[in-house]
Amino acid sequence: MAEGLLVVVSGPSGCGKGTICRKFLQRNEDMNISISATTRSPRRGEKDGVNYFFLTEDVFKKMVSKNEFLEYANVHGNFYGTPKKYVLDKIKKGENIFLEIDIQGALQIKKIYPNGVFVFILPPSMEELKNRIIRRGTESKSDIDRRYKNAFKEIEYINEYDYAIVNDKVEKAVKKLESIVTAEKSKVDRQIELINKILL
Repeated sequence: MAEGLLVVVSGPSGCGKGTICRKFLQRNEDMNISISATTRSPRRGEKDGVNYFFLTEDVFKKMVSKNEFLEYANVHGNFYGTPKKYVLDKIKKGENIFLEIDIQGALQIKKIYPNGVFVFILPPSMEELKNRIIRRGTESKSDIDRRYKNAFKEIEYINEYDYAIVNDKVEKAVKKLESIVTAEKSKVDRQIELINKILL
């Protein structure tokens, strides 16, 4: 059985990747989202086991010691991680997995699973990025300043990704992401099994 596709989407805080990913997943039911674990507190409206698995730092560190994460990182003072078994089992079964994670985590996954499709979401401008973070109304002024400063450092890693999408309009960005996934699914090396059946 051919392995499924692993799509990894990252971008700086405030670039709108969450909105893009939600709309993409609503329209592409063959993509299974992997829920990340985090030690940060839930934001308004977030639910445990739906948006994230919200864990205490002690529980998270125990999972790290047991090598139960595909990747994990400390981002803005909180830990985030992707449960390893869920992702690898799905891919081996031929199912497609979609991950929306931070840059540190994406780079860890790329070392372990370089066959993934890595997509970086950019804001139309850095000024707009800061405005989006402010409009969210979920961070303090110090958090906003830290995230904005970190965004410049995060964008330096864009060359580690396969694709970049500028999020000037959400609908256009979603269509670009869909085009990328369609193209990747059509690659010859991902369809060897199907090609061999045709030739038989």
